[in-house]
Amino acid sequence: MRTAVQTDGAPGAIGPYSQAIRAGRLLFISGQIPLDPISGVLVEGGIREQTRRVMRSLAAILDASDVSFDHVVRTTVFLADLRDFAEMNQVYASYFQEPAPARSTIQVAKLPKDARVEIDVIASLPE
Repeated sequence: MRTAVQTDGAPGAIGPYSQAIRAGRLLFISGQIPLDPISGVLVEGGIREQTRRVMRSLAAILDASDVSFDHVVRTTVFLADLRDFAEMNQVYASYFQEPAPARSTIQVAKLPKDARVEIDVIASLPE
């Protein structure tokens, strides 16, 4: 059984998908790009500001599911330019305690709305 998770603390879906889906003891959070959840506009600034906005959106969705970054087991980071990796990684790392979740980081040709970063998450839900 699947249950959608929705919060105003993260941007609404810009396509036919849910912010997140609970399935059993897993939470699958759709890729978040750095959109302001109120205006729906891409945040200004560089990779640090964009990564912070993405992480705040992920935090809001996790919170709406009654979990935190401590429950995250897997992430995928999509970067428009791998030269942004070090700066993105500094911001990203500040949201996690050891052990950090498993992760893949991929450079892509283009992200929605010309974002510089997109991150999706899988979290384990408590029983």
